[in-house]
Amino acid sequence: MKSIEINGQLRKETGKSETRKLRKSENVPCVLYGGEEVIHFYAHKNSFRDIVYTSDVFLITFDIEGKRIRATLKDIQFHPVTDEILHIDFIEVIDNKPITINIPVRLSGVSPGVKGGGKLRFRTRSLKIKGIADSIPECINVDISNLHIGDSVKVEDLDLEGLNILSPQTLLIVKVVTARGIQADEEEEEEEGEEGDTGEGEGQEASEEKSDE
Repeated sequence: MKSIEINGQLRKETGKSETRKLRKSENVPCVLYGGEEVIHFYAHKNSFRDIVYTSDVFLITFDIEGKRIRATLKDIQFHPVTDEILHIDFIEVIDNKPITINIPVRLSGVSPGVKGGGKLRFRTRSLKIKGIADSIPECINVDISNLHIGDSVKVEDLDLEGLNILSPQTLLIVKVVTARGIQADEEEEEEEGEEGDTGEGEGQEASEEKSDE
């Protein structure tokens, strides 16, 4: 993974009024989980630009008033209108203890199927994996240089030494299809979206409450 260092300050109070003061001064309230104790801290919003507005995954070293702690990003809440960062949760990384994290998928090579008139369908752009932090790569590289029309790559085709892929083995990552195949895929995606669109509004109240911690 990529690495970055961020300086933070411990929060002496965690009430709503104190949280509003932090945000007004362009600081972001944060919580660090996974260690011996839960740590509430804050840092200026500019400190998080490199790790938030990107698909890259970072191993973060926090310096919180002289205490250095390694962590990864767990969850983040944004303002629904301004997209300003409201709150971030992190998980402490402990030496030799596996972590679970989503890693971006990147494609490399040129598909002969695409050169022959096929279309590339990049269906899965990140995968959930488990492993020791220092052995987790910046991304999962998928070589498409042997993909002809009709060929595909699924999770079961990947070999990531020392890492456990938690995403379903049958999950499709990329395939090369004809124009007719693209239309069929789009119809399938529409059906999946209609079937899965049943949780609208769930979690909103919990998210808003958490953002005021």
